[in-house]
Amino acid sequence: MPSVSLHDLNTFPSAATLVDVRQGTSLSRDELLGEVRRRAQSLREAGVEAGSSVVVGQASAVDYIVDLFALWSLGAMAVAVEPNLTASEQSLVAESVGALLWRGEDRREIGSTRPEKGSTTSDEGDALVLLTSGTTGRPKGVVHSCHSLNSRIEANLQAIGPDDLANTLLVLPIHFGHGLIGNTLTALAAGGTVHLWPGPSVAEMKEFPALVDNAQMSFMSSVPAFWRIALRVAQRPARSFARVHVGSAPLSAVLWGQIADWCGTRRVFNMYGMSEAANWIAGASIEDNGGDGFVGRPWGGAFAVLDGSGAISPSGSGEVLVRSPSMMSRYFGLPQETAATFVDGWLKTGDIGQLAADGNLTLVGRSKSEINRAGAKILAEEIDMLLEHHPLVVEACAFGMPDAVAGEVVAAAVVAREPGLTEDDLRAWCRERCRRDAVPARLFFFDSLPRNDRGKVSRIAVRERALGSVVR
Repeated sequence: MPSVSLHDLNTFPSAATLVDVRQGTSLSRDELLGEVRRRAQSLREAGVEAGSSVVVGQASAVDYIVDLFALWSLGAMAVAVEPNLTASEQSLVAESVGALLWRGEDRREIGSTRPEKGSTTSDEGDALVLLTSGTTGRPKGVVHSCHSLNSRIEANLQAIGPDDLANTLLVLPIHFGHGLIGNTLTALAAGGTVHLWPGPSVAEMKEFPALVDNAQMSFMSSVPAFWRIALRVAQRPARSFARVHVGSAPLSAVLWGQIADWCGTRRVFNMYGMSEAANWIAGASIEDNGGDGFVGRPWGGAFAVLDGSGAISPSGSGEVLVRSPSMMSRYFGLPQETAATFVDGWLKTGDIGQLAADGNLTLVGRSKSEINRAGAKILAEEIDMLLEHHPLVVEACAFGMPDAVAGEVVAAAVVAREPGLTEDDLRAWCRERCRRDAVPARLFFFDSLPRNDRGKVSRIAVRERALGSVVR
């Protein structure tokens, strides 16, 4: 299959098509190309040029995609964000990346910092920034070049093949790597039709089987939380998928089998990926009989492990290391964090795994403190800092709490300065200052937080104490 370039939509197959499921509209490759050219001209007139940094947070998935291709055609860097960021979150993002423009609803207060035209800078080749955090502190942005993105798309195509991608359904948000790069750009590069249906509600999910049958869907990728809802509210379709991916959160063997039964195929893949590698790194089918955590061999790269002694080994147990042409160039504006993430050219994933001599990887846990809410990654430290901004909070410690639908939700233990602070009041305060996914679902009030022998709060002990207090 010929290579594609994100800088030039003409390099994509002419059969590539976007369909907006809710609007009932479609754009062929040539129609999309026309929209991209018009958008690029508008952006150029607004001062966007090569090296400019522009935040994209369009509510419409079609507009989101058009903006991205238009910016890439100009050599500009797109900063992908969730459309529903609060005003304070938008200000943090814009300031951190030196944004020239905000594409989408701009909720920032009048008078907030907006750079003058032409004042932004970006290293040559920067194309996309994927944000992994940023409620109260500087957002952590994963920077990709068109080269790294193109490399990931080509590796995906080699692993999947164009036939399976003929009719792809997108149910994921468009602003992070799984939905954008894996589910959308890869399918367009294969000349497929991408049916955009991001974030369906529970009520809409009842129409899921009819959508699969009527559009003859062949492929989709989603998170385990999506399937927990689908299996509960949606009847099995008459049509079978050719291939299904599930990722961005741990997938149990039980749920894996249930998804395969519903989809009518054993070609359901447990996917392993991360923003730093431009979405998927590996994936294994239920047919491989690998069990919980089995993700197989890498796609377009290599695995190694960092053992307890700090040695890099081609097999064994330890922190998973990845090397790939699709690797990020850096974290935006965070040179120390970037340096700490790499060891001898390998990216440290923060995941603990067992790497077999034949190259197959099984994940066994995480070393990071991320809370995984239906595939959305939320740093516990981010929530700590947010809560500690409240005038009545002395100290806070966030953690992931098991949830039947989302897998995990945010919870936190809080030490209050005085009696009277309630869980409802504190949650309402959070809702005004952070995105919905990051608002704690449960808050526990402690007189003090447990610490280790060095005086540091023990997040594990906090979680155990809090969950032990829950009346079941």
